[in-house]
Amino acid sequence: MLEINLKQLESFVATVEHSGFTAAAAALYLTQSTVSAHVSALEQTLGVPLLVRGARRPVTLTPEGQNVYAQAREILNRCERLQALGPAEQPPLRLGASTAPGQGLLPELLTGFLQRCPDSRYVLLRGDSARIHSLMLDSRVHLGFVGAAMDPRRFVYHPIANDRLVLIAPNREPYPTLRRQGVSGLTLLTEQPLIRREPASGTRQSLEDYLRRSGIPADRLHPVAEIDTPEDVKAAVQRGLGVAVISALAVQEELAAGKLLSFDLDRSGVFRRIYLAWPADCPLTAAERRFADYVLSHAEGE
Repeated sequence: MLEINLKQLESFVATVEHSGFTAAAAALYLTQSTVSAHVSALEQTLGVPLLVRGARRPVTLTPEGQNVYAQAREILNRCERLQALGPAEQPPLRLGASTAPGQGLLPELLTGFLQRCPDSRYVLLRGDSARIHSLMLDSRVHLGFVGAAMDPRRFVYHPIANDRLVLIAPNREPYPTLRRQGVSGLTLLTEQPLIRREPASGTRQSLEDYLRRSGIPADRLHPVAEIDTPEDVKAAVQRGLGVAVISALAVQEELAAGKLLSFDLDRSGVFRRIYLAWPADCPLTAAERRFADYVLSHAEGE
């Protein structure tokens, strides 16, 4: 039995209809390498070349490719008609978010999208960046908002926002005086007891990248605790256990309420990217594409 799947047919048809792998990948929300691999797998299974590839010209169909394209297009059309026979209510968008985008970006994005598409529904799962990647691989969520691009070979990443990392401290002496004196967060980071996130946290990975770039060895820090949720980190800082580095998006409410103080790590600020991500080998549904388009257009307008 031939091992042909719909992903291969969809990639092949999109490559033909968009005159190339790059445009097909953009249309399917996949990487170019994934689309090319699906088409190559289809050619290998059928035992014939389907496309004439050229470095400086659009891909064209071989005689065998013309026959396969007509049949593949009909198969996809039938699948679309079958899908239309299903329930009118669309399945919910299955989303995953790490803490910073979950608190600082998603509420506004979901509100805006639901105003535009009022019939949409969503399921949201939370965790650190590593857990969101794992949930996407297990198909428990289909789109993820993460603070680190952990595996570019297996996921598509689109940057949607810049997030500033700040050092937080309790709003009591000596920290208000140190803040007025212009003491940097980096100085406090190397002098004060430090509460760290768990190793799988995107925030911690970004901090460690910054320390490596700054030439600061790990033995300059004084860790006293490792805590796996930002809410518990903030509570521990408020109680005076130590200072911590956290996303500015995740601490807005506590700063506004005067519960905590923030210090920039250095004068230019330390930033990381927030990404919208999905598995590279899983084409998005039409509803997921609409939501991704909305998020990306919102990011471009930032």
